[in-house]
Amino acid sequence: MATPTMSPVLLLGGSGQVGARAAKALRRLHPDLPIAIAGRDVGRASQVAAEVGGPTTATAADVGREGLGLDRDASFSAVVALVKDEASNAVKRAQADGVPHVAFSDSVGEIGPVVAHAIARPTRAPILMLGHAFGGTATLAALHLARELQHVDAIAIGCVVDADDRGGPALQADFEREAQTGQAPLVLQGGKWTWLLGDAATRRFVDAQGVERVGRAMPLPDVVSLAAATDAREIRVDIATRDAATGGAGHVTELVVEVSGRRHDGAGARLRYDIVDADGLARLSAYGAAIATERLLGLAGGPPVGPGLYLPESVLDPARVVARIEELGARVRRTGQRL
Repeated sequence: MATPTMSPVLLLGGSGQVGARAAKALRRLHPDLPIAIAGRDVGRASQVAAEVGGPTTATAADVGREGLGLDRDASFSAVVALVKDEASNAVKRAQADGVPHVAFSDSVGEIGPVVAHAIARPTRAPILMLGHAFGGTATLAALHLARELQHVDAIAIGCVVDADDRGGPALQADFEREAQTGQAPLVLQGGKWTWLLGDAATRRFVDAQGVERVGRAMPLPDVVSLAAATDAREIRVDIATRDAATGGAGHVTELVVEVSGRRHDGAGARLRYDIVDADGLARLSAYGAAIATERLLGLAGGPPVGPGLYLPESVLDPARVVARIEELGARVRRTGQRL
C-alpha cells in the first residue's frame, strides 16, 4: 500500500492516450499513490490530473531536454516513459535518482540505447524493457499458458484493433518511424531468428469473435522475451485491423494468444487465451504499464525490485498479470484442444 510520504510516480506522456489510462489504472489499483502527470502541455496534464483524482499533480516535462527539463531537486519514486525517449533523458534521470524506470516505447530493434545505459550503470536503478505488445500483457498471458506444458513448440500472438484506432500521437509516431526506417519484423522460425519481408510477414488467424483476420508481423520485444523463457522454435506477433468497432459503438481491442506443445503426459495440445477490452488499444497497453509500475515499486506481487535490467517476465508473475487485467475490466477466455 502506498503511503503519503512516497514521492510521485512520474508518467512522461501521462496526458496521452496510454498515459492517461495508465494513470487511471494506477489510481484504481492504488487510491493513495501519488502520481505526476508530465508533458509539454501543462494545461492538458492538469486536465488529466483532475480526471484521475486523488494525490495527482501535473508538471511540465520534456523528454527532449536534459534532466527532462525538471528541477534537479524534484523527487519521484519512478520514471515511466510512455513516449519515445530518443535522447535517453528519461533513463538517465531515473539512474541519477536511483529509481525504477519503465521503457515503454522501444521496439526490438530500438532497445540498444537503454540496454547500454543499464550495462554502464548496473547498480543505479531497476530498468524494465516494456516495449512489448500491450505493455507486456501478451507475453505474460503466453507464459501463463506455457506453464501447463512440458514442452512448448510454438507461440503465436495476434492483436486485433479497429482500423481507425491509431492509439494517439505517440504511438502514431512510433508506427511512422518504423515505416520510414523500413524495420523488418523479427520472428523465430524453425528455431532461427528471421527478419520477414513481403508476404512472409502476413499471417491468418481467427479472432475472439470467430472471424478470420490477416495480420502483419510486428517488430516487438515479445519474440525475444518468449524465446528466452521457453523452448519454442516458432514465435511471432501480428496485428490485424477490422473495418468497424464490434457492436457499432466505441473501440474494441482483442488479444489472441496461442501456445502449442506437449503436456506432461506426452499428449499434444494447443492452448489459447482470448482477451477482449472494450476500448482502444491504448487501454490494454495502459493496464500493462500500470501493473509493471506497481510491481517495480513493491506495491503488489513482492518487494520493490532492485537495480538491474529486466524484461516483464523477469519481475511479473504471469498468473497475477492475467488476474490483474481481468480486475481492471478486460474479458479473458481460455480454451484448449488436444492435438
